[in-house]
Amino acid sequence: MSSNNSNKINIPEARAAMDKFKMEAAAEVGVNLKEGYNGDLTSREAGSVGGQMVKKMIESYEKNL
Repeated sequence: MSSNNSNKINIPEARAAMDKFKMEAAAEVGVNLKEGYNGDLTSREAGSVGGQMVKKMIESYEKNL
């Protein structure tokens, strides 16, 4: 059974922007994120970075309404 990865970023410039956004969100919540592999993060740390990213995206969307 093959898996379909829907997390692919099709535009190369978008990858750099998302990586920068992720690093900014990690810094805001105090998670030490490094370039490349971050498998040593706890689930709580990874979740807090993702949660901060979503929070900022929602704030941006609401601001642009």
